[in-house]
Amino acid sequence: MKKYLLVLVLPLIFLLSGCLSDPVQDDLLNYVNKEMKNAAKLEVEAVSAYESVTGANYQDDQTLYDVLLNEVIPTYNEFIKELDSANIETDEVKEIHEIYIKGADIQFNAFAKIKQALEEQDAGLIQEANDMLAEARTHIRDYKSKLTKLAKEHDVKIEK
Repeated sequence: MKKYLLVLVLPLIFLLSGCLSDPVQDDLLNYVNKEMKNAAKLEVEAVSAYESVTGANYQDDQTLYDVLLNEVIPTYNEFIKELDSANIETDEVKEIHEIYIKGADIQFNAFAKIKQALEEQDAGLIQEANDMLAEARTHIRDYKSKLTKLAKEHDVKIEK
């Protein structure tokens, strides 16, 4: 009798444990801890290099141009490749990731436009690039906000 009960109850336990699994939670954990780990490092590296020669850190056009050409653009290009190669399983995470890709693409194009503006000494292109950087920041903030919200909904803690 016990064997029959076990044969009936054991599959039921496996079925219930399968129901408790949250594919979005699993995907988020993989996304944050594995898929985005190298991408995040590359983004920080590229943006830090850019910030080291702009704003209060601006020295001259040649220095900015050299850092863009040799550090920012190549590193940011690698970052975008990492974003594009991310393995994402669920629609919820894919939707948020696409926001990030869009913001990253705009920011990459802005860096390229700044490089072009420096080559051509065109202040109008600098303004266009600054507008693009602002738009990119909007997308990236939206991405972070939606990622945080989805993580909260699926009981995933994201360390900053």
